[in-house]
Amino acid sequence: MQTPRHVTHRPVQCIVPPYIVEHMARSEDPRVRERAMVSLAHAAAVRAVRAFAQQMPPMMAAPSPTGKKTRLVYDARRKDRLPGRLVRGEGDPKSADVAVNEAYDHSGDTYDFYRDLFGRNSLDDAGMSLISSVHVGEVDGSGTYQPMSNAFWDGAQMAYGDGDGAVFTRFTAALDVVAHELTHGVQSYTSNLVYRGQSGALNEHFADVFGILVRQWRRGESAASASWLIGADVLVPANTRRGIRDMEHPGTAFTDDPALGTDPQPAHLRDVYQGPADSGGVHLNSGIPNRAFVLVAQALGGPAWELPGRIWYDAMLQLSRTSTFADMAALTAQIAGDRHGAAVRKAVRAAWKKVGL
Repeated sequence: MQTPRHVTHRPVQCIVPPYIVEHMARSEDPRVRERAMVSLAHAAAVRAVRAFAQQMPPMMAAPSPTGKKTRLVYDARRKDRLPGRLVRGEGDPKSADVAVNEAYDHSGDTYDFYRDLFGRNSLDDAGMSLISSVHVGEVDGSGTYQPMSNAFWDGAQMAYGDGDGAVFTRFTAALDVVAHELTHGVQSYTSNLVYRGQSGALNEHFADVFGILVRQWRRGESAASASWLIGADVLVPANTRRGIRDMEHPGTAFTDDPALGTDPQPAHLRDVYQGPADSGGVHLNSGIPNRAFVLVAQALGGPAWELPGRIWYDAMLQLSRTSTFADMAALTAQIAGDRHGAAVRKAVRAAWKKVGL
């Protein structure tokens, strides 16, 4: 029997960045404001331990008893203690709860993507069980349920909130969000990039890249025809918002939105954020390498998960924990040339040059 644990006991990486949550916490809509405060409380509690936790070896994962795909979905039952009550295991029939089924299906798609394309056996390449908790939130002093408006990877499992209903819907709804967060798990078992500054922005960049590649792969979309928006399926539609991030055009995912504000992501190195917020701009500055990847994928054509995805996966395996954007640009160009030829290397170099590297 698993011992329940509070979500703040492990380092987390969230899909909704702090600059969005902080803006929502100032909203005039009490539903948006109160539920953003729940997300801020979780984030503040782990900020002090994240740097220490990353110095330690990756957490011991729950191994699959069969060495094959093993999914375990729990219901947190509107609390913030994980994992909750087990409601669906590998091979079990569908649940009446749509969030349970989405967490199950999307984590399975992510497992299949890494296995089929890269021969990787789960996040740790050793058959790690994929654990998810849905309906994460808390009940406030008045007895009102405040669902978390976020999704995160805590170093051992996934956790999903139900959203506020005004800005965000349930976070299990988007395959790219699920794959993004699970890729943080892959990242922790590969280069394990330090979650601060440019190395942290590369950490977020890999999560965005492979999050969106899983979605494109599942849908069979080409780089030319696919959307490059992250998190569009978890947003309540509005004319002022299209996604949480836009990989193709960073800084344009939302504009003058009453709840979200205006997307502050830079698209070029000349505009890189160098302040202390957002752990030194890990979500903000990820827009720069994100745009470089899209440019590579569009230049090479075809499915982005094939040649560009392979180059980026190989780079994720080889980077050091403190790698910078310049390191990433040099390594991807080297991999492209050594393994795929001069024309591919030229396309990769050209893409990085367009974003200032």
